[in-house]
Amino acid sequence: MASIFQFKEFAVDQTDCAMKINTDAVLLASLVDVGESKRILDIGTGTGVIALMLAQRCTESQVVAVEIDSAAAQRAQENFRNSRFHDRMKLHACAFQELADEDTFDFIISNPPFYTDSLHNPDARKKLARHTNLEFFDELFQFCSQYLSTKGKLALILPTLLADELTEMAKSIDLNLQQEILIRSFDGGEVIRKIILFEMGYTGAIASTEFIIYQEKGMHSEGYKAALKPYFLAF
Repeated sequence: MASIFQFKEFAVDQTDCAMKINTDAVLLASLVDVGESKRILDIGTGTGVIALMLAQRCTESQVVAVEIDSAAAQRAQENFRNSRFHDRMKLHACAFQELADEDTFDFIISNPPFYTDSLHNPDARKKLARHTNLEFFDELFQFCSQYLSTKGKLALILPTLLADELTEMAKSIDLNLQQEILIRSFDGGEVIRKIILFEMGYTGAIASTEFIIYQEKGMHSEGYKAALKPYFLAF
């Protein structure tokens, strides 16, 4: 049975995808500062939702996506093809480490696997989609050192402790934290995720803001509604 999520300007068919559309993905795509980026790369695109949201946001940008899971890659390709942004979107069915692109990217974005120390999911595809170790991120940073343009940026959404650890790791290639968005479920609650934005060679101050998902149980905050209004039919 088809599982289709209808957005205002596109639709995402999630059928056969190990990882469905989730809050992390839509917050990352809607909140991160993409600037004037002309070439964007979405690593681990899954259903393609982040790439599609950025194609909607960045009307002059080319959006490239990579996905290692063959079923998800096929579905994302179909979602791209069926969107009105299809002429600005391209998918590579491979690991990002295997990508051979002729040009650099101004912006690389990923909602990556991050359960580095937890018990692995027995479902092989879900394990691939949501579990990793620090070697994955080390390879990601090395990839960025090769493929990010001058002052290019990398955006990730992660649990707090891992975000802090990777912020230190990224300094080894002069990829430095420019902005962080601290995400809480409720006002005054713990920080459950961080959106972190790195820039090659950045030496300025770190901009830090907070984002609250729920006003109260079952009711999204005004900030959440405003962020997702361009995309969600409900808002």
